[in-house]
Amino acid sequence: MTEEAVLKELSADNVKAHVEHIISEIPSRLAGSENGRRMAEYSRDSLREAGVEAAVHELPGLVSYPHEAELRLQAPVEMAIQANTLGHSLETLADGISGELVYVASGGFADYEGKDVVGKITLSELSYSPARHEKQRIAGLKGSTGAIMMNWGHPENDAVPFGSVKPVWGNPTRKNYGSEMPTIPCIGIARTAGLRLKEMCESGKPVRVWFRTHVENGWRPVQITVGEVPAAKSDDFVVVGGHQDSWYGEASTDNAAGNACFIELARVFNMHREALRRGLVFGFWTGHETGTMIGSSWFVDRNWDRLRPHMCAYFQIDQPALTGTTRWGASSNAELKRFHQAIEERLLPNRQHYWRRAAKNGDASFFGLGVPMLHGEGSFTEAELKQTALANLGWWHHSLECTMDKLDWNWMADHLQVYGAYLWELCTAPVLPFEFVSVAEQFSERLQELAVPGKAVALDGVIDRAKTLGETAARFDEIAESWRERYRSGQAGDHGAADVLNECMKRLSRLLVPVQSTAIGTYGHDPYGFTPQTTMIPALYDLPELGRMDEDSAESWMLRTELVRERNRVGDALADANWLLEETIAKLT
Repeated sequence: MTEEAVLKELSADNVKAHVEHIISEIPSRLAGSENGRRMAEYSRDSLREAGVEAAVHELPGLVSYPHEAELRLQAPVEMAIQANTLGHSLETLADGISGELVYVASGGFADYEGKDVVGKITLSELSYSPARHEKQRIAGLKGSTGAIMMNWGHPENDAVPFGSVKPVWGNPTRKNYGSEMPTIPCIGIARTAGLRLKEMCESGKPVRVWFRTHVENGWRPVQITVGEVPAAKSDDFVVVGGHQDSWYGEASTDNAAGNACFIELARVFNMHREALRRGLVFGFWTGHETGTMIGSSWFVDRNWDRLRPHMCAYFQIDQPALTGTTRWGASSNAELKRFHQAIEERLLPNRQHYWRRAAKNGDASFFGLGVPMLHGEGSFTEAELKQTALANLGWWHHSLECTMDKLDWNWMADHLQVYGAYLWELCTAPVLPFEFVSVAEQFSERLQELAVPGKAVALDGVIDRAKTLGETAARFDEIAESWRERYRSGQAGDHGAADVLNECMKRLSRLLVPVQSTAIGTYGHDPYGFTPQTTMIPALYDLPELGRMDEDSAESWMLRTELVRERNRVGDALADANWLLEETIAKLT
């Protein structure tokens, strides 16, 4: 069986048929609702019809059902403005809240410089820089009493957005319930209304608003669906995942289209399961929209003992083939970059491509576990994004305008080809298609950026370890490639070398992914959209701040203590990774 033969069997028409059924028969698939349960059952039944083992798992989830909010401009003029309460917002008292409105651009920490928002209400742009959850967290830290977030898109966009502002990743625990749950009421408004308010704020005259939220927040049973195509001779597998819950309305792009892709990929790969060296697990998550990654984080927690030794990679599908996208955009951990870019260039030769480091967004619940991830789909151009206030998921995202016409079915066929090729290589290559020189380079580059403030925590020694790791990784990658060539040419008689290489690669990811991609580490989750996540090695994000502090202040001493410990964690991971590489090289030479 060849890749070409498998790709020919993938059908965009099948995907379209599933999407049409989902949006017409199961709209408004909110986690914990009846339609949320029906969607989980549809995913299960569709997999079973394709011969794939599948089951629905029910779990408790802290979810939110936000309703329409009330918003009135009080000064300089009086006006009613349509608004939606954002998920997990605090509910205001019956008389609502009022206050001066302050425009804070994207709502990141830097946007508050020179602005006093204590006791005031903020107006921010609804982009993902940072995400809504982080905008809310930052506004609360700055003393704001409420937040209004204007939709993205073109200036004429009058779609009123939905969305959640709960920073806690997954269900809260006793440790983070008090520190990471929302602290202020939040609402979303159309871009047209937001731009009018922004103009008023920038006029220099005081702007006052009043609003009242309406929301139901509570624990409810929610459902995920898990299907599996096992490999005959290995317990290893790749997880393909994305959320099956949605906001109100059709939610065609987000994520009915992704769920339909899962079903079609599972159907075709199950037909050729005898050719797979690694199996496939399909995860239809829930609590993504109204609970912040409840389903995927629960799956990791409850399947840890199996995932830790056997999961090789996570491939996420969320909103494929959006109308108007022309580029191919991919995000991944660096060890996967060379592998998937080769496929993209081969199958999409006439498209522009771009890549970015995978960040902890979407259902990226596997970073603490130490599993690299990949996400690829059509993307808008930079010029288009600038014209639409960075609406990278379409101006219709998280609104009632997220309808069937926002999907490009010719483009969907291309997506399926790329997705199938990704999975075929991940599941059939004797040696996993990973390389680690790029990973070491990322560590070195980021540590060099932090070198000057890092002197306060003896970062020089960690920089040296990253350099050594790069040199050892180059030797390892060369050996791995030589064995790939032997398997391709039929010169390798058994899988002994492949098993050694693959085990090393999985263990390297277990060591390095949590350090390069999380602040909290292996056994927890950072808040959604957490600002340190914008950089490599988030645990060292505050080093530049240390360099700006008075060396003799209590704040400096406390932060230095914290950062020395994080420096040690990073250094240990690099040293352990280098030792593992050396041990593996010794076995193969």
